[in-house]
Amino acid sequence: MATFEFREPPILSRAEFDRAALVRKDPDRLIAGWPSARVLLVDHRGQFPVNDDGTLRWVSAADLGAEPVPGAVFLGVAGSDRWALRVDEVPEPVAEPRSGADKLTSDGAGLLATALGLLNWHRTTGYSPIDGKALELTQGGWLRRDPETGAEEYPRTDPAVIMVIHDGADQVLLGRQTVWPDRWFSTLAGFVEPGESLEQCVRREVFEEAGIHVHSPNYLGSQPWPFPRSLMLGFEAVGDPTAPLVLRDGELGDARWFHRDEVLAALDRGGDWGAGDDDVPLKLPGSISIARSLITAWAHAPRP
Repeated sequence: MATFEFREPPILSRAEFDRAALVRKDPDRLIAGWPSARVLLVDHRGQFPVNDDGTLRWVSAADLGAEPVPGAVFLGVAGSDRWALRVDEVPEPVAEPRSGADKLTSDGAGLLATALGLLNWHRTTGYSPIDGKALELTQGGWLRRDPETGAEEYPRTDPAVIMVIHDGADQVLLGRQTVWPDRWFSTLAGFVEPGESLEQCVRREVFEEAGIHVHSPNYLGSQPWPFPRSLMLGFEAVGDPTAPLVLRDGELGDARWFHRDEVLAALDRGGDWGAGDDDVPLKLPGSISIARSLITAWAHAPRP
């Protein structure tokens, strides 16, 4: 059992819209719902159109065609059918998910995450991995099928662990990737390998990245992370701050133990990655990230 909980679910994990899995499998139903459906346009960089208040700006499906257009993917039902479509350019004003998702409603953020995950999967799955044949798109974009053999390819999600490592008291281990600006720190993370449990992955990734052994990994919650199509599984684990840190795999440029008071001060400043304040000693990840949720939950947990 985890020693603390999220104060609230991560932004991309709050949606309650109907994913309508049965509707996907009914071609007639998809066509019937298209005239009243709404479509989210997404460009090749993941940008999407927004209203003045930062919420998603949908277009009428009927303006795009009499029935679902090629390449459109069905997201679910939220009042009306919702679809997404990759386009070369989206009309201004636009936002990008890493900095704009925090302005969305819970369902808006979930629909965006679903759209990006599906569209990113389609970008790399147009052809059979077996013989290179073109695969047809079906079930509203949730399945690609070989028209000759019937072989099927379903959307892929890559599991990754992300963990807040603490000492069981008032210190937390945060790392900075080599490509990040100075004073940007976040939680450690890594992809799950074949034949590996989530708990094993937590221990391995921390040792590979920071050179220390951790114990007592406990699951806290998850969040889709469509960059390009991951599922982040949040954990806590306990490590020894007196053990020497060794940046073993070269991914981290720095790793340090921070006191809870330093983290609370950084959270109190608000904003993503310090919100442009260059003089602060610690900048934390953006609010869209489950890393921010993990750090916030630990920092505000009752002190031991």
